[in-house]
Amino acid sequence: MADAATRLATLAEELLGSPLPVRLRAWDGSEAGPAGTGPVLVLRDRRALRRMIWRPGELGLARAWVAGDIDVEGDLYEALDRLSGLIWDRDRESGGGLLAAVRDPRVRGAVAALLRLAGPLPPPKPPAEEVRGRSGGRHSRRRDKQAISHHYDVGNDFYALVLGPSMVYSCAYWTADGTLEDAQRDKLDLIARKLALKEGDRLLDVGCGWGSMAIHAARAYGARVVGITLSREQAAFARKRIAEEGLADRIEIRVQDYRDVPDGPFDAISSIGMAEHVGAVRYREYADILYGLLKPGGRLLNHQISRRPEPDEEAYHVDAFIDAYVFPDGELAPMGRTLTTLEDAGFEVRDVEAIREHYALTLRRWVANLEAEWERAVRLTSPGRARIWRLYMAASAVSFERNRIGVNQFLAVRTPVSGASGLPLRSREWTE
Repeated sequence: MADAATRLATLAEELLGSPLPVRLRAWDGSEAGPAGTGPVLVLRDRRALRRMIWRPGELGLARAWVAGDIDVEGDLYEALDRLSGLIWDRDRESGGGLLAAVRDPRVRGAVAALLRLAGPLPPPKPPAEEVRGRSGGRHSRRRDKQAISHHYDVGNDFYALVLGPSMVYSCAYWTADGTLEDAQRDKLDLIARKLALKEGDRLLDVGCGWGSMAIHAARAYGARVVGITLSREQAAFARKRIAEEGLADRIEIRVQDYRDVPDGPFDAISSIGMAEHVGAVRYREYADILYGLLKPGGRLLNHQISRRPEPDEEAYHVDAFIDAYVFPDGELAPMGRTLTTLEDAGFEVRDVEAIREHYALTLRRWVANLEAEWERAVRLTSPGRARIWRLYMAASAVSFERNRIGVNQFLAVRTPVSGASGLPLRSREWTE
């Protein structure tokens, strides 16, 4: 009988209609697939097959990865790039990817052989890190709070390990020879300058994270800042930082939903990596609320990840791995939809800056931080959680590099009836 790797490679080719793009090593030590120095997909246990048969497509693979049943030896970015055509692209193009293949009568023989190779069903339980027991309507206050807690309340020490001293969890703004800290400082300053912050301005920082934007705005520009978050761990960390900086008289951090902010108007609002959590069903409400919280002439800087438009927008579905393990209920919108929603809410959108290459660089640096402190990261969270973060950040970096997703800064104004936007005639100076 052929070894496990050869059998798996043959079955995969039958199921997927194409050869495996990476070398495969099975639990019995056998190998198959393209030879050379490229990455190797390692199936450490046949449990991985049971997970993937039970949940064909991305979720089954994710469960196997988080549990440690599969791994990659070699360049993880290269492996993800090669496998993307089999997993994510195929899911979009065929309406189900592996699941569609399993249902195809032409490949049922291969499926039966795969079942025999996988061993007895049922599959193992999902890893403990998977989101379960969601309660409340999608993007209700209660469910949003649960989602934010799942993602952010995993320990400030873990985030400090990944993000570095800046504690900024969004796309940095790079120069050719800058450090991560330089790039994050430059991003915060870019936002402050786009908002034209000055001494005494009231800034609302929606989704304030660990307080980095609030601190920069108060310290460098003299702004008075209200930062809101649904994460109690973030809020506690931010308040401690602010006290140590001597800025407690200028910054207030609240555990508060954006729908409950009572004390506008503000001169400016920053929303950095927040809108992805709002959801399509709530995004117009979100834009309306921010518009209402700004004074006439006030500015909004919305920094938001986007996705490519779908041929059929009704068919869009949230990435299964991200939804189950990283950002529960998170949703991405095409850039054009975000712009239109802001305009429908009354904003005048004055500038859109696309910076997706910057996010790929940022994510690669975060992955490097995580890998350099891997044993400590596992101690601070769990092996599964550390594996989740490594996969999601590396896969996201590849997605930004391949233009599957992007990130954009929208500068919008609550332009008064007079039409005076308050912006200079040349708001940006272009360089080659």
